Amino acid sequence: MIEDSLWMADEASLVAFGARLAGALEPGLVIELSGELGAGKTTLSRGIIQALGHTGAVKSPTYTLVEPYESLTPPVYHFDLYRISNADELIHMGIEDYFTPATVCLIEWPERCQGALPPADVVITLTHAGSGRQLALRACSAAGDTLKEQLK
Repeated sequence: MIEDSLWMADEASLVAFGARLAGALEPGLVIELSGELGAGKTTLSRGIIQALGHTGAVKSPTYTLVEPYESLTPPVYHFDLYRISNADELIHMGIEDYFTPATVCLIEWPERCQGALPPADVVITLTHAGSGRQLALRACSAAGDTLKEQLK
């Protein structure tokens, strides 16, 4: 699949892109967010979640593993798998119950649990680039292709 690359000058740019992404979301999407510590995965998630109408804080669910935003349309589940040591932990927590045709799942650190996660529709990779971030967006399914087209 073709990958698009965008320059994000600062945190506000990431939040704004998250808001654009939120406007194109369809229920059932699985979005993987990859990048080293501090790359902006949670900031991007915050932009998405707040644009969908959440007014409270959006923090990384590092210790809770998942933060539900069930009152949003579509409902969003925000995962942070950084502390997971193996995929069995996710299976025991019933992770498959979160991935439905009605929800959107944002997954930080998906590489920690390959095999326990459904295939991604979109993979977003964030890397440090000088004072900003480089955002690479890759569609991995027909739904992901549709999302990318709506963002253009």
